[in-house]
Amino acid sequence: MLARLLPLIALAALCGPAAALAQDSAPSPAPAPVTLRFHAAQAHQGAASDGTYFYAISNDAIGKYRIATGEQVAEWHGQPRLFPHMNSCTVVGHQLVCAASNYPALPQTSAVEFFDTRTMTHLRTVSLGLLQGSLTVMDRHAGHWWAVLANYTGKGGDPARGAAFTQLVQMDAAFHPEQAWVFPEAVLARMAPKSCSGLSWGPDGYIYATGHDRPEVYVLRLPEAGSSLELVTTLGLASAGQAIDWDPKAPRRLWSIGRGDGEVLASTMPQVRQ
Repeated sequence: MLARLLPLIALAALCGPAAALAQDSAPSPAPAPVTLRFHAAQAHQGAASDGTYFYAISNDAIGKYRIATGEQVAEWHGQPRLFPHMNSCTVVGHQLVCAASNYPALPQTSAVEFFDTRTMTHLRTVSLGLLQGSLTVMDRHAGHWWAVLANYTGKGGDPARGAAFTQLVQMDAAFHPEQAWVFPEAVLARMAPKSCSGLSWGPDGYIYATGHDRPEVYVLRLPEAGSSLELVTTLGLASAGQAIDWDPKAPRRLWSIGRGDGEVLASTMPQVRQ
């Protein structure tokens, strides 16, 4: 009897909520051309830009740099116990809005951190507490906040959930969820065993997302129906994963980081025609 049950038990384990996704090992597309490249000591998690300055982001530090010269003009440092894992940021007006979490600690807690881009001072925190994932992205588009709640298979992941539980969540002005979508299986397979580390709404109305390790950007769109984002195409990037941000002034300029090299890169991305 036990011998007959063992295959069924193994199948149930594979189909369970925390089952690991099969990884796609196909090579990445050729990278988009890099038009700007700067050294930035804080370039460990991601980059953001307001078109005049770029911001290099680390777990507990942010550097402000002038695009025209690459000169660092200001820096913010936080206490590691209060800022254990700041991930991605975007500029909204004169504020740098950043997604933060307690990764890789469990249970997963998340917060939104606000900074004044003029003074590089920390303004306030909006604690989101316990969510169904770890907050890695906070973007602003079409009058809404857009958050990514990342889930991982392994380090930093909740044992009850795997990477397939990663969601893009539309939120109102008070960060209350309004709608949510999961990521396509084909994209999750490229991100596995990690999750979505960066996402920025493009000027063309598409969603551009990155994983943790691969040098590529997934171009997505909201579906006409259902709860899964749709993959439009995959573009190559010179940097591997991590947080990204579109430049609001330079057409098709996408900011990213070279994590291992301590670099911030600006790439000219091709137009997406679909």
